[in-house]
Amino acid sequence: MDHDEIMARVEELIAVGETAPRVALDEVNLPMIRHWAEAMGDTNPRWESVAPPAMAQVWTMYGLDPHRPAGDPLHATMRLLDDAGYTSVLGTDCDQTYARHLVPGERPAITTRLESVVGPKQTGVGEGYFVTTQNTWWVAEEAVATMTFRVLKFKPTARVDPTQTVRPVVNRDTAFFFEGTAMGELRIQKCNACGVLRHPPGPVCPECHAMDRGHVVASGNGTVFSFLVHHAPQVPGKQLPLPLALIELAEGVRMVGAVRSPDGAALAIDAPVHVVFDRIDDDLTLASWETGPGRRVRTDEGSEEGVEINSDLPPVSLPITPTLIVSAALATRDFQDVHHDRDLAVQRGSKDIFLNILTTTGLVQKYVADWADHEGRPDARVTACALRLGAPAHPGDTLELTGTIASGSDTEIVVDVIGTVSSGTHVTARVTVQP
Repeated sequence: MDHDEIMARVEELIAVGETAPRVALDEVNLPMIRHWAEAMGDTNPRWESVAPPAMAQVWTMYGLDPHRPAGDPLHATMRLLDDAGYTSVLGTDCDQTYARHLVPGERPAITTRLESVVGPKQTGVGEGYFVTTQNTWWVAEEAVATMTFRVLKFKPTARVDPTQTVRPVVNRDTAFFFEGTAMGELRIQKCNACGVLRHPPGPVCPECHAMDRGHVVASGNGTVFSFLVHHAPQVPGKQLPLPLALIELAEGVRMVGAVRSPDGAALAIDAPVHVVFDRIDDDLTLASWETGPGRRVRTDEGSEEGVEINSDLPPVSLPITPTLIVSAALATRDFQDVHHDRDLAVQRGSKDIFLNILTTTGLVQKYVADWADHEGRPDARVTACALRLGAPAHPGDTLELTGTIASGSDTEIVVDVIGTVSSGTHVTARVTVQP
C-alpha cells in the first residue's frame, strides 16, 4: 500500500465524522481508583470520593480484548497503517480538559473522530505517520472531559549499539566538559583572567592569552545556526540519517552536536533547541540536542538567562522501575505490549519496556496537585493538561520533574512541567489548576 492509497482511505475515515457514544465497560468505581492511585503513589484522600482527572481516558480503554468496534476511527487507522507496514506505536501528545470530577456510580461514554493523519515523517524511532483524534467523554448529555490525542505509527528502524560510538579524546583540556555531562551539566570553558567564554576548550585564552582556566554551567538552551544531515557512510553507534547542527548557545558560544526532533519536524535555521545527555556507558555521557522550547536549568548564578527561578516548584526525582511501568499500565488499562513485555518491546524498536502516556499524565498531575496541597490549596482541581512526550522512560532510569508558574490569579494557576530522563526530555506539559 503506497502513500496515496493510505491517504485516500484516511480521507474516508475522516469523512465519517464523530462516532456514536461508546459506553465504558464499567461504572466509575473506587476499586479501580484505588488501584490507579496505588500504582501512581498518589495518597490524596480526595480519591476516596471522586476520580482523579487523569483517569478520564481510563474508563473507556478497551482492555486486553483485541477486538475493536468496526466504527472506531483510531483503530481503523491503526489497522490501515499496520497493513502498510507501520506496525509500532507510540503516544506522543495528549491535550485534555476536565469540566468536573467523575463520581463513583457514573458510567461515562466516549465519542471520537479522526482529525488528521500526517506523514510519512522520519523520526528518531523510524519512519511513520502521526495520527490525531478528537475525543469527548459524556455523562448522559453532559460533556465532562475532552482530549486531543496523537500517536506515532511507525516502522521501527534497526537498533544500533550506542556503546560502539566513536569515543572523544578526553584530556586535561576537555575532562571538565565530560565530567559535567556525566552530572547533567553543559559546561563552557571560561578564562578566569578576563572572563571570556570559549568553545571548544583549550589551554590558552584567545583574547588575553592567560592560562587560568575555569568554567560556567550553561543554561542548555540555544538555536540552530547552521546544519546538515549526514546520510553516508555509517557512523559507528549512530542511526542514519543523522542531523548535525552548529548550535548557538544563549551564552554566545557555538558548539557542534547531533540533533533529534521528537515530532519528526525538519530542522530549520534559528529553531530553538535544548541540550540532552546520552549516557553511553559508565564512563561516557555525550551532549546532544533536541528541538523544542528550552529547559530551565540552574546556572552558576542561580538564574536561567537572567530570569529568577525562585518560584519553581520543588523538584521531584522518581525512580523508573519495572514495577511502576507494568503496574501503572495495568491500572490505566493500557495493555499495549511495549509496556509490559520486554521481548516484544525490543522487537518493536525499543530497548526495553517504557512508561505509557497515561501514566506520565497521572504523574505530572500528581506532581502539580501535591505542590498545590503543600501550598495550602488541598481543594485545587486540575482543569486541563496539555502534554507532549519525548525521550522514553525505561526501567533503571530516574524521572526528574521540575515546574514553573507560567501565570497565576485567584481563579486559575498555570504550571509548566518538564520531566527529564538520562536520554533527554521525557515530557513537557502545561497544567491548569483551579485553586
